[in-house]
Amino acid sequence: MPPTPAVAVTDLVVDRGKRPVLKGVSTAIAAGTVTGLLGPSGSGKTTFIRAVVGTQKVKGGTVTVLGEPAGAKPLRGRVAYVTQDASIYRDLSVKANVAYFAALYGRGRREAMRAVESVGMGDHADKLAGNLSGGQKTRTSLACALVIEPEVLVLDEPTVGLDPVIREELWDRFRALAEGGATLLVSSHVMDEADRCDRLLLLREGRFIADDTPADLRAATGTANLEAAFLHLIRELEAN
Repeated sequence: MPPTPAVAVTDLVVDRGKRPVLKGVSTAIAAGTVTGLLGPSGSGKTTFIRAVVGTQKVKGGTVTVLGEPAGAKPLRGRVAYVTQDASIYRDLSVKANVAYFAALYGRGRREAMRAVESVGMGDHADKLAGNLSGGQKTRTSLACALVIEPEVLVLDEPTVGLDPVIREELWDRFRALAEGGATLLVSSHVMDEADRCDRLLLLREGRFIADDTPADLRAATGTANLEAAFLHLIRELEAN
């Protein structure tokens, strides 16, 4: 019997107003993996992510996370969500921000500082969040999520606007988390990040046009890179 997936989505339908945003998508995300959710702006990535963390009203289908309905009370402290805009308090220091989120989930200051240091913000722990650079704010927001030691970590375009060095550091951190057993769902519209994932969900106009490993996706489309593979799939759809 195959292992139970960390996240299982079946026939998920979401409308915004009278416009369909997700059109019956299904997938299963294995525990201890990094899954990339890729697609152009407006394809439904953020809506899908919000459904996984239980903050999105859905029209139909099911979303199960760690064996519970998405957003269920037992998932608090087991699932963490890092939004596109850093969810931190500008008038608090880095360490105070993380300590606040730590206290909400019964963690102490020691755990908070460990989370701060794990994202490379130890030297900036006493700085006010409002005075941080964009990349530092992103890392502080990530520390606020990591302090609860989540089993599932959902990140909505966490590397947008960051320089290549910080992006590299964050992806190294994501890989280390997965190797430690955490399950990560990371959205992006940057195709060069796709090869860092164990599996890819390619979303276009509210539907998955691929759900495969990077290597198998390249092989199936006969292309040398994932951007070319994505374009190949789009052209196939338009031709049919």
